[in-house]
Order: sequence, then C-alpha cells, then structure tokens
Amino acid sequence: MGVKIPSEIARQLRELPNKPGCYMMRDRRGRIIYVGKASSLRDRVRSYFRQGTLHSASPKLRGLIKSIASFEYLVTRTEAEAVLTEGRLIKEYRPRYNVSFRDDKRFLCLRIKLSDPFPRLRTCRIQRDDGATYFGPYASAAAARAAMDFVEKRFGLRKCTPRVPDAETHRHCIDDIVRHCAAPCVGTVSRAQYHERVAQACAFLRGERPDCLASIEQAMEAASEALEFERAGALRDLLLLLRAAVKQRTRISGTPALRAQDAARGVRELKELLRLPAGPALIEAYDISNISGTHAVGSMVCAVAGLPRRNRYRHFRIKTVTGSDDPAMMAEVVRRRFARLREAQAAPPDLVLVDGGITQTRAAKTELAKLGFAGVPVAGLAKRYEEIYLPGRGKAGQKPLRLPRDSKALQVLMRIRDEAHRFALTYHRSLRSKRIRESVLDDIPGIGEKRKEQLLAHFGSFKRLAAATEAQIAEVPGFGHKTAGVIARNLRSAENLRSAENLRSAAVRLPPSTRLDSASPA
Repeated sequence: MGVKIPSEIARQLRELPNKPGCYMMRDRRGRIIYVGKASSLRDRVRSYFRQGTLHSASPKLRGLIKSIASFEYLVTRTEAEAVLTEGRLIKEYRPRYNVSFRDDKRFLCLRIKLSDPFPRLRTCRIQRDDGATYFGPYASAAAARAAMDFVEKRFGLRKCTPRVPDAETHRHCIDDIVRHCAAPCVGTVSRAQYHERVAQACAFLRGERPDCLASIEQAMEAASEALEFERAGALRDLLLLLRAAVKQRTRISGTPALRAQDAARGVRELKELLRLPAGPALIEAYDISNISGTHAVGSMVCAVAGLPRRNRYRHFRIKTVTGSDDPAMMAEVVRRRFARLREAQAAPPDLVLVDGGITQTRAAKTELAKLGFAGVPVAGLAKRYEEIYLPGRGKAGQKPLRLPRDSKALQVLMRIRDEAHRFALTYHRSLRSKRIRESVLDDIPGIGEKRKEQLLAHFGSFKRLAAATEAQIAEVPGFGHKTAGVIARNLRSAENLRSAENLRSAAVRLPPSTRLDSASPA
C-alpha cells in the first residue's frame, strides 16, 4: 500500500500523462514550494507518494512531501524544454525547497562572430544583439562544452584570444600540435580556408553534418572489435554528448540581414509549396485564447516579407460567441477584421494563417467568402505535428501538408503562428488579471463602493492593499479587526488565484524553442 493521500491528489495522479514536463507542488496556503522537471510526469510525480519514499528519503524530501497539498503540471515537447522551463519557473516563483537556479544562472550558449578575421567559438550565458551567431541554449553544459571541444579539434579552430593572431601568438602556443589547430597565425591556412572550416563547424552545430557523428560511431565500433574497451567507452560517451548537443540545437542569429535573408527564402518556398499566385509578401496570422470560454480574445499579427511588423498587430475581445467554440470565435475575428478592410477599401493580405486545424481554417475561409474575399488564400497550422491545412483544393486539400522541420517555409509559418499565440495569450492574461483586481473587493461582504474607495485612498493602490497585514488594514478609520481579517483573507485567496493564472500563461514568456501550448486549444 502507498502513502495515504487526499482523494483529489489521488485523482490527479491517475490522470498524469506519460510525457516530459514540469510540475509545481503547492502547500496548504496555495504557495508554490517546489518546481521539478521529469522525462515522464507520471513516473516522477507518483514517486513522491510511494510508501518507500518517506522511509528512505532525506529529511528535506520528507518535509517537502508532508507539505504538499496540491500540485500542477505543464507538458513540454522534449525533456530539454522541461529543463529550460524548470529554470524559468524557479526564478519566477522562488520556491522554498528549490536551491538550483536561485542565482539567476542561465544556460550555456556557444557564440561565434563570423565577421571577425579569424572567428573562434566561445561559451556564454547571455545572448545579445551584437551581430554574432549563437547556438543554444543547451540544457546540458557538458554537452555544450563537448560539442565546442569536438568542433575545435575536428575543424582546426583556434582557441587563442587575440583578434588577429600572428607569429608572436604562435611562439608560446602548441595547439597546432596537441589540438590539431589550423594555425592561421603562421599562415598554415589562408583566411578563406579558415573561414571554410568555420562554416563546416557551424553546419555541424546546426545538425547539418551527420557524417561527423557517423565517423565517431565507426571509430567506437572499431575500438570495441580491437578490444580497446576504454577507448570505445570514451568514444561512446562523446557520441552521446554530441547527439544531445545537436538534438538541443537552437541557432539564433544576431544579424538582421541574415534573419531577413532566411525569411525571404521562406516566403519564396511558401509560394511554391502552397501553390500561391504570388509570393506572400503580407501574411496575417490569427489565434484565439480562452479558458473554458471565459475572457475569450483573438489576435491578429502581421508579417511583411516574413518578418513581424508590430505596428500592425491587433487584438479582439470576442463578443458574439459564448462557451468554448474556437471555430466560431475564429470566424468572428476574421469577419470583423475583413469587414473593416472592405469599408476602408484596403488591400487584403497575400495569405491568411490561422492557428488550428481544418475546422478553424474552414471557418475563416467561409467568412472571407461571405465578405467578398474568396480569392484570399487561407492556411491552418496545427501545433501537434506542425501540419499545414489548405481547404478548398479538392481531395488533396483534405490531407495536411507536412514539411521538414528545417524548411524555411515552415519556419516562417511557425514564427508568425507563435507570435500570434503569444500576442493573444498576453492580452488574455492582462484581462484575467484586471478582472481579479477589480472584482476581489466587490465580492467581499460589507464592502461597498465608498468603503472600497476609502481603502484604495488610504493605501494608494490595490497592490499595496494586497500586501498589507490585517493590523495595517485595521488602522484605516472605520475598519475594525473583524472586517480587516475578512479583507485580508479574501486578498490572499485572490493572490493565490492570480499565481495559478500566471502559471497557465508561463509559456508566453518562453523563447520560441520552449513555448508551451497552455491556454488555447489548437
């Protein structure tokens, strides 16, 4: 038999998915006391409530388990995303039982500035808009350092620090002997030849040189057949680290020209793949955000030549749909947007992208036809498999289109879809927070409009009132200790609710590679 636990927690344990993600443990006051990650949420969270855990666990873990009153979880796509999400949640909520990440430590990245005469790789933890190319962040620092060491040796990249190494630099250096450095400092290779080596190293870090990993695997097998097990084990460990580094790869270029070049290439690919009459120079993407139909909002974001144009973003409060009906909400947003375009006699976009599958896509297509915009192409991008839905193209249009993950066309669509999702969630979250702040005092018995104004005038803002103690509230003229206690308890409940709402919207603040689908179904 396991540890006796409340029925509500037992029900949650039965419903846990066998997927990677993060979990948040709360105490009886609703505060988050621990944040953890797991490759399998089902196995990891259940392990806390087993009979043997309390018997063999450390005093700290036993104290944590006895303090748990409830828990929540977020599902991520990969274990690496779970690691990144865990760090961000710990920094935001600073749980009592977490020690890691409290120093605001960031994950490792690899940085290389291709405009330097002889570029070299470096590790860093902050990505800046400085014209350099960044690889990462890497959830495993060991994998990041192994990848850097491997490409330096494999492609002969230098480790010395001078911007332009020369013969004096080489005088005290033996890297060309012990690390296979190409030694551009003494003219062993020309500048062009060195830059070619750098390009190959970057291609490997982007996952475009699988032959490098294949050669390590062949060397490992050869060492094993020759009974050189120590060497084979070292090669095996290196191979595992490099595979982890390549799997976690995220390349972020700090050069606007490179971003624009990739976007333009993606737009050209979209024209061919989606069989559009013209390159979609102007794309509008739409998304819906709601929780069980409450505070439902829509968003429209715009991309010109594949890059976001933020001054054209718009958000909408859903007015005609009740309940959780995403296709109907999508239809309302599209109808309102294009009705305004028709009134202003403005040119429509070259492509309408909706966040969702065939039902959301058909809803948008139907509204466009009603308003006289039947010729505007519509596509839907579903999150789960990143499938592209193209309605109205016969039988072929009923089957979603799947593109390779490295497709520039797919990257353009994913980028603008994620931006629409972020914009909708941000607006949705602000409405929820505003509603919580506005309603909490109205819902307290005995607190009318005049007394509410008196409280806010005394403390200056709702935030200061929420932080006030019962004794401080009792100091307000006309408020006794009994009324002050009722107000303080209601304010604490509201703060716990707001903390839960913020957790559901945690994905809004994540980078594109780690964003979660938490508030708006596809």
